[in-house]
Amino acid sequence: MSIKNLAPLFHPRSIAIIGASNRAGAIGTKILQNVIDGGFVGEVWPVNPKYHQILQLQCYARVSELPAAPDIAVVATPAPTVPFILRELGEKGTKIAVVASAGLTAENGLREAALAAGKPYGLRIFGPNVVGLILPGAKLNASFVLTGASHGKIGLLSQSGAIVSSLLDWASERAIGFSQVLSLGDMIDVDIGDGIDLLAADHETSAIVMYLESIVNPRKFIAAARAAGRLKPLIAIVPGRHKAAAKAAATHTGALTGEPRIIDAILKRAGIIRVTVLSELFAAAEITAKVPPLTSARVGIVTNGGGAGVLAVDGLLDRGEVLASLAEHTIASLDSLFPNGWSKSNPVDVLGDASPDRIAEAIRAVALDPAVDVVLALYCPVQAAPPSEVASAIISTVQAPNWPQKRLLSCLLGGRASREGRQMLRNAGIPDYGLPDDAITALHVLGQWGRRQEQLTHVATTAELPFDRNGAMCVFEQVAKQSRKMLTEVEAKAILGFYKIPVAECAVAKTIGSVDQLAAALLRRHPSIVVKLLSRSITHKSDIGGVMLDITTRAGARRAARAIAASAAAAGLTDQVDGYVLQPMIKIDAGVELFAGLSADKIFGPTIAVGAGGIAVEQMDDIAVGLPPLDDGLAVELINATRIERLLHGFRHVQPANLDAVKNVLLALSQMAIDFPFVRAIDINPLSVGHRTVVAIDARIEIDPSRLHDAVPNRSLVIKPYPSEWIRQITVSGQDFIFRPIRPMDAKAYTAMLGLTASEDLRMRFFGQAKLSQATIVRMTHIDYEREMAFIAIDRRGEIVGVARLVIDVGREWGDFGLLVRSDRQHRGLGTALLRQLLEFAGAEGLQEVRGLVLAQNYKMLGLCRKEGFKIVTSPDDTASLQVRLRLSGYCPSTSKAALSPLETIDAASVPS
Repeated sequence: MSIKNLAPLFHPRSIAIIGASNRAGAIGTKILQNVIDGGFVGEVWPVNPKYHQILQLQCYARVSELPAAPDIAVVATPAPTVPFILRELGEKGTKIAVVASAGLTAENGLREAALAAGKPYGLRIFGPNVVGLILPGAKLNASFVLTGASHGKIGLLSQSGAIVSSLLDWASERAIGFSQVLSLGDMIDVDIGDGIDLLAADHETSAIVMYLESIVNPRKFIAAARAAGRLKPLIAIVPGRHKAAAKAAATHTGALTGEPRIIDAILKRAGIIRVTVLSELFAAAEITAKVPPLTSARVGIVTNGGGAGVLAVDGLLDRGEVLASLAEHTIASLDSLFPNGWSKSNPVDVLGDASPDRIAEAIRAVALDPAVDVVLALYCPVQAAPPSEVASAIISTVQAPNWPQKRLLSCLLGGRASREGRQMLRNAGIPDYGLPDDAITALHVLGQWGRRQEQLTHVATTAELPFDRNGAMCVFEQVAKQSRKMLTEVEAKAILGFYKIPVAECAVAKTIGSVDQLAAALLRRHPSIVVKLLSRSITHKSDIGGVMLDITTRAGARRAARAIAASAAAAGLTDQVDGYVLQPMIKIDAGVELFAGLSADKIFGPTIAVGAGGIAVEQMDDIAVGLPPLDDGLAVELINATRIERLLHGFRHVQPANLDAVKNVLLALSQMAIDFPFVRAIDINPLSVGHRTVVAIDARIEIDPSRLHDAVPNRSLVIKPYPSEWIRQITVSGQDFIFRPIRPMDAKAYTAMLGLTASEDLRMRFFGQAKLSQATIVRMTHIDYEREMAFIAIDRRGEIVGVARLVIDVGREWGDFGLLVRSDRQHRGLGTALLRQLLEFAGAEGLQEVRGLVLAQNYKMLGLCRKEGFKIVTSPDDTASLQVRLRLSGYCPSTSKAALSPLETIDAASVPS
């Protein structure tokens, strides 16, 4: 549902409290009292049939008797009464209900009844089981928290009312204010994605802080977060999600990609800064409100106490941040400031007798070092340098004209002695902390923020690999015909081969008697072989003695097959033996055994895993999890997140592993997640990696045969993949073009197109702007296909010559479009063709309307819109531009006659919204 009905939260004019009471201790009483005490200037209407007046306000017996529809209604009544009250509110015309009542569950049917009551009227429901809402800008505290919120720039979303109350109490002492505080509770309607969309659109919100206990709609959540993350920081704490791994998993992947890892992967791809404890959440909220993100976070530390510096370095490296290496000229500069005995390295220990001025000079010298991005100043209170004097010296240094514009964080350790100095620093806008670990946490948050921003806007480079989906599908169909869920090793390796993952050569012997001949053939080409059990139902062969290694003779191969048969018989599994697989014994010099896999989570969809492999994969527990679709950069980042990655770069006499080949394996798994919605898990273990070679030694694949013909691309992906189904070859005016969705790697070609477009055309398209920044171009090529589409036209030379763009409203009811054709390719029908493909896409997405804003002087665009049947709307408030609108129901470009009609200009009020 659209968030448009949540708009009253920005400027509420009235509120009703259903369940308000004169009874001390009642929730309704506390909420009403907080509304009054908060100073809300709008209408306040208590509703309770037991009273005529509450707290000197007229009380109404029921919702229907209210003088008007309240913008916001708070419901604090017994759970069984809630659905009826919500229906009354919907009938009255209210658009926002905040249900503080608890006890509405799926088991008692009240949850569904509440949703059904509000849905026909577009009533949006917060809760149930919330502490309420606080809108400091409107002086509205519609909650029962103990401490209210002062006005500020932080938006808070929380599923826990206790966390809301705790955070507000803490914030009041730190002078931290909030733009909106939204308690979400059980989220039967308004969920975390809605909250993010709402706060992203709020110009009064500069940062979004979240306490999450669940993500009910992952695709909606991640699309909202990725959109908001480009505008402002998102910080989240996700506690209590450590569920035990599945007790019985058909593959290792299913056992290893447990929910905590998936949540972490989702937060990373969403661009969200994750913290682990409440104190870090508080620090993150404060630092992001004061300091921009760090695109690079090499830290220079200045301290007058060696112990404090050591603690800071430990904390910095524990969090994966970087201690800067100081340049020789910086060391020389510091040498001139200090006597012998200072540390001559980073951290810069200026010694305990350093004066305030000397400390400030050291801070400036470190900040001037080109290898330092941010400075951390640590001060331990000593008589030689009183805290307030040190704070004053630091402030003067940072505010001086010659300060190199580096970020500075300070940490004045101690309590009472340092209190005045800390306050001086904060008043000057310099973040200050009482303990080194708190300061390091803040630095880590800024580093995460910068990295998340880069991930949201990086330019991807991914070579397209020649996968054979049709070949793989034939294998899957054969398995499904037999109503099997598990593929045999041979079938699984065939699938991998179709996706260009190198696999070990193998031959299948149906009986022990046929093992001799196949073994002889393999041994003529290889010094030794492996004999393995072939079974359509036994997934972990080594668990029952189903793998025999390093066999060098035919007789040895025959004995191995007999031993495998005997082991199966001892386990009572003789009827599950389908034969024997023979393959070369692959020995890669200084090779590393990896694990790579794909697993489909019931809630979060497919995930990709990579890490240390071998028979102890679960005991090693060295696995990194990512979300498809992957590109080159994301695949490499996933590899780098493992501990075993250090071995892959080579050490001593061992050469580096073929990381490009490992990356391609992950890209292949990512594509399979897109291509095959019915695949439950893929398990490659071990994936043997050497300097030149990568080979899948063993593989298992599990499918759900009932989903064999589900739509492609996989709709359970949390992040919508590249929509290749919209690639078209189009002939326009006798010239051939490729129309396809834009990709991040198109940034360079898109820049070239803009360079060949006349300034006047650019000004018409971008409303007076004739040149776009590189950051803007990256943003326009790195889109979320869930919420945006941009079709580009590519000519025979591979150049981009046009682009049609659609930004979809979060309620998915309409979209805003834009169109640009390179100046030398105009007047040939290219713009019309691009626009029609965009309109076809909008219809396929279920949109009801396409809109656009066009400059009044942009006659070419207005003419095209008129031809395609758009209504052109004027506004008395904006004479410089016109809005164009097209209802998609019944739209058919081939039969449009609008081109024969004159320009239709109508009043904006007559156009349905």
